Amino acid sequence: MTTYHYLEVEGLSVFYREAGDPNKPVILLLHGFPTSSHMFRDLIPILEKDYHVIAPDYPGFGQTTSPDRSTFFYTFEHLTEIIEAFVDRLGLTKYALYVFDYGAPIGFRLAMNHPDRVTAIISQNGNIYSEGLGKKWAARAEYWNNPTQEKRESYRTAFEPDTIKNQYLDGTQDNQVSSDGYTLDIAYMSRLGNDEKQLDLIFDYQNNVKMYPLFQQYLREYQPPFLAAWGKNDVSFIPEGANAFRKDLPNAEIHLLDTGHFALETHANEIGELILDFLKRNDI
Repeated sequence: MTTYHYLEVEGLSVFYREAGDPNKPVILLLHGFPTSSHMFRDLIPILEKDYHVIAPDYPGFGQTTSPDRSTFFYTFEHLTEIIEAFVDRLGLTKYALYVFDYGAPIGFRLAMNHPDRVTAIISQNGNIYSEGLGKKWAARAEYWNNPTQEKRESYRTAFEPDTIKNQYLDGTQDNQVSSDGYTLDIAYMSRLGNDEKQLDLIFDYQNNVKMYPLFQQYLREYQPPFLAAWGKNDVSFIPEGANAFRKDLPNAEIHLLDTGHFALETHANEIGELILDFLKRNDI
């Protein structure tokens, strides 16, 4: 069964979900925006029989401490530092990475910092290629190149209730997606002061894109076993991003699923079985 914990890391209380036998291989699940480890609620029970599963919430997300911007820099580099310290505190020396959305730039930074620890990478709409950026990213690039307060304010729509709900529903069949996920995310995003923290991360995302060549270089050099289980109807990270992994990983396993950005909401069982089969075939 899944258990729920808090761990003190660099003065923060990091919340995480844990399941499975600690003596079995580890899978580290890294969530995206605007969600938390709650997004893995259906996947963890599928993986826990054969693996030790760990899923933390980042600072500013879910149940982890959300420090004030005056004392904590909301950048992806800083979030990675906290998650890396969290991994060290737990003594995780080998793990497969599951990366989704914001979890991709965090996970690939972890992999670059400690390539010897990574046994495999599973990407579920976790992009590191320019080919995978949907149409909306052109406007974000213009904002990054010409930042103004007016443009920053315009990105408040990214965490408005209707936007979050549509992120869950876009690209899915009618009546397949539970309201639980997006209702919880809306509540988390509505907390006092969270808006400015999220705007900081939207602006900082440009540094993830700048690091794409380094992430790709890591793949070429280390050739980790790789699986993409990708919602092909995602308008943020389009399926070309999944297929692009084959440029650097000729043996990459790519599955395009008939769903949207939050593929686990509709395809948790299918993705879970793909992961189990993939890891077992790679002796992990």
